[in-house]
Amino acid sequence: MIDASNTILIPGFVDCHRHSWEGVLRRIIPNGDIGKYMATTHQGFALHYRPQDMYMGNLVTALGCIDAGITCIIDNSHNSRSPAHSDAAIQALFDSGIRAVHASGAPQNGNWDRQWPQDLARIQKQFFSSNDQLVTLRMFSGLDRDNWALARRLGLRVTTEFTGSAGAPLLEQFWNEKLLGSDVTYNHCNALPDSTWQRIRESGGTVNVCPRSDPQYGLGEGIPAFQKALDHGMRPGLSVDNEISYGTDMFTEMRVVFNIQRAWATYRRVNGDTNAPKLVNVREVLECATVNGAACAGLPDQCGTLTPGKEADIVMIRTDDINLYPSNNAIGTVVAAADTRNVDTVIIGGTIRKFRGKMAGVNMSKFRQQVDESRAYLFRQAGYKLDIFSS
Repeated sequence: MIDASNTILIPGFVDCHRHSWEGVLRRIIPNGDIGKYMATTHQGFALHYRPQDMYMGNLVTALGCIDAGITCIIDNSHNSRSPAHSDAAIQALFDSGIRAVHASGAPQNGNWDRQWPQDLARIQKQFFSSNDQLVTLRMFSGLDRDNWALARRLGLRVTTEFTGSAGAPLLEQFWNEKLLGSDVTYNHCNALPDSTWQRIRESGGTVNVCPRSDPQYGLGEGIPAFQKALDHGMRPGLSVDNEISYGTDMFTEMRVVFNIQRAWATYRRVNGDTNAPKLVNVREVLECATVNGAACAGLPDQCGTLTPGKEADIVMIRTDDINLYPSNNAIGTVVAAADTRNVDTVIIGGTIRKFRGKMAGVNMSKFRQQVDESRAYLFRQAGYKLDIFSS
């Protein structure tokens, strides 16, 4: 029995898109654009990752998510340099206690074992023999016919990064070949033509937008595709993307998208746009961070709402903390005022993972030691000298 006095209970947040393996590189390029991101990750540190570095990256990310009230994450894992790398990344998710969808993908640079995607069959058999478990499997791939065919033979959903108009003709071909379906989730989705949005919606696909990532890295138009998704009748999820430049915080994602949408809608209205969209409200934004994310994860029957029959992914937010007291509107408090310090208790699948502000079952001394070892190794191998005031 848990005393929930002076708290607000919400479904756990769902982060629809996170490159979890990068966890030990938190905030290493706070001013980075997409070129700097690629140079730091795929062209830089990724080349030196050992399996144990994959493990620690995923563990850092997963535990950070739990601490912040994110109970489910889609792990877009595009550094599977060998079977051992994949196994380590998956094991970290299991060990953390988070609900996760491991979206296995191929490295983008350097030498690797070329075991992917065929290794997915082994991964599925070894780790995912049951659908009734917290960690599940899918494929992370671009618009590749052979990859998608393999995913469907294995019964796996697909997540794909999708930004800009360049990919629109290929997606149209996929539509004509009846390759699009409700088993596909699209990340980012900014700068897409209206016709592409129509195909995604009609196919039943799910989308997630990146309130901080797209402006940070200048992707597409640099504006999150939130309003575009709403304009086309989509119910988008929200995603953090990575922690290379900022923090693991769904509260901030909600506030960024809330204020960007309202600023853009107001700008259009005052400049004479008679079709300016209505202002989004806090309930709609909270749904993006919870139930809409559960749809992207392919887990709408397990999580995303506080509903009898679903699994217990529950977050308690303490409202008698100084920054929230007095609380006069529950949803407004969560979306517009709360932050990670107010996350009192986190329950995932009925198991307590954080209680009264403290992580449960985490040996922080050992954890910090393991993180430091992994980071030091990667820095040495990459020839990187840490400068905490670097620009």
